[in-house]
Amino acid sequence: MISCEKAAKICNKLQYKEASFFEKMSLKFHLLICKTCPQFSKKNSEFTSLCEKAHLQSLTEEEKIKMKQELENVNE
Repeated sequence: MISCEKAAKICNKLQYKEASFFEKMSLKFHLLICKTCPQFSKKNSEFTSLCEKAHLQSLTEEEKIKMKQELENVNE
């Protein structure tokens, strides 16, 4: 059986659709046995759902660099 720490990492990978089939099966087995991790998994799923509904977007690297430069210019 995997540790709770490993289960949390797999749960986070699932959020980004990066978990392998074996990791998914290991997590499902762990969630059947552990009393604490199902709550974490549920909250993580809710968070993912909320983020998808919010249509969050991150800045591109180019946009981050431009913003950093603009902030530095303001502080001068």
